[in-house]
Amino acid sequence: MNLGVSLCVNFMNSKKQTQYKVPVLLFHFLFSFPKSSLRYMEPQNLTGVSEFLLLGLSEDPELQPLLFGLFLSMYLITVAGNLLILLAVSSDPHLHTPMYCFLSNLSLADIGFISTTVPKMLMNIRAQSESITYANCLAQVSFFYLFGCLDDLLLTVMAYDRLVAICYPLHYTVIMNPRLCGLLVLVSFFISLLYSQLHISLVSQITFCTDVEIPSFFCDSSQLFNIACSDTSTNTIFVYCIGAIFGGVPVSGILFSYMKIVSSILRVSSSGGKYKAFSTCGSHLSVICLFYGTGLGVYLSSTVSSSARKGAVASVMYTVVTPMLNPFIYSLRNRDIKRALQKLLRRTA
Repeated sequence: MNLGVSLCVNFMNSKKQTQYKVPVLLFHFLFSFPKSSLRYMEPQNLTGVSEFLLLGLSEDPELQPLLFGLFLSMYLITVAGNLLILLAVSSDPHLHTPMYCFLSNLSLADIGFISTTVPKMLMNIRAQSESITYANCLAQVSFFYLFGCLDDLLLTVMAYDRLVAICYPLHYTVIMNPRLCGLLVLVSFFISLLYSQLHISLVSQITFCTDVEIPSFFCDSSQLFNIACSDTSTNTIFVYCIGAIFGGVPVSGILFSYMKIVSSILRVSSSGGKYKAFSTCGSHLSVICLFYGTGLGVYLSSTVSSSARKGAVASVMYTVVTPMLNPFIYSLRNRDIKRALQKLLRRTA
C-alpha cells in the first residue's frame, strides 16, 4: 500500500510537560499517486475514449492570460496560507492541542482539495490545450471527492471538539485524548476514501460516445454522467443517495453539536462567560457557513440556470475560494494563531 502518509505531531502541554503523539495525515501521495492503481479502471472504458476536453471557464483567448494570473495567485495564496497555519501550529507548543491538530489536518485537506483542480487548469491554459486523459480524469474525480468529504468530516470532528470543550470542560483532556484524536482523523480519512471510490466505481462503468467535452475546468462525476452514452439514471440516483448519507450525517452532527453548545452557553450567568464561549466557536462557525453556503449556492445556481458554463463559474466558489479563505478566517479571528504567526515571523526575520 503506497500511502506512507502518516506524520506525527507532538502535542505538549507546557504545564504538565506531557508529550502526545497524534497522527496527522500528510497528503504527499497526491503528487506520487501510482498510475498502476488506476489500471483496473481501464477495462471499463469500453468505448475506447482516451481523453476528455475540459472547456474551462471561458473560450475567449483574450481572457486566458487573465484567468491564468488570477487562479495562479489564488492557488499560491491558498497553499502559502495553509502552510503558515501548519508551521504556526507545529512551532508553538501552546497550540499542540486537539483543536489545532484538527485545524492542521483541515489545512492539509484544503491544500489537497485545491491542488486537485487548479494545477491542471493552469497547465491547460499555459499549453493552450483542453485535454485530460481518461485515467487522469478518474484520478481527479477520486481526489476531488476524497478531499471534499474529508473537509466535511473534519469540520464535524471540530464541532464535536468544541462541544466537549464547552459542555464538559473539566473532562476535556480525558475525553479528547491523543488516541481518540488520532482515531477521529483516521476514520475521517478512510470514510472519505470510501466515498471517493464509490464515485469512481460508478464513473468507470459508464460508456462514452464521441461527445467528450466537459463544460467545466475539472472532471466531476455529474459532468461525466451528462456526456455518457449509456443510461445513467441509476447512477445518478445512487450518487444522490450516497451524497445524502455522507453529507447528511456530518451536517446532522454539526447541528446537534451546536444545539448542545448554544444550550450550554445560555445557562452561563455572566455575559463575559457567554462571549468567551461563543468566541471559541467563531472561526469554526465562519468556516462552516462558508463551506456549506458556497456548496448550496452552487447547487441552487446549477438548478436554476440551464447553462453548464455558469455552473462551472459558480463551482469556483467552493473549489478555490473556500480553501483560500479558511486560513485567513482562522488567523484573523484567532488570537493564538496570530500570536504564533508573529513569533514565527520574528524568528525567521
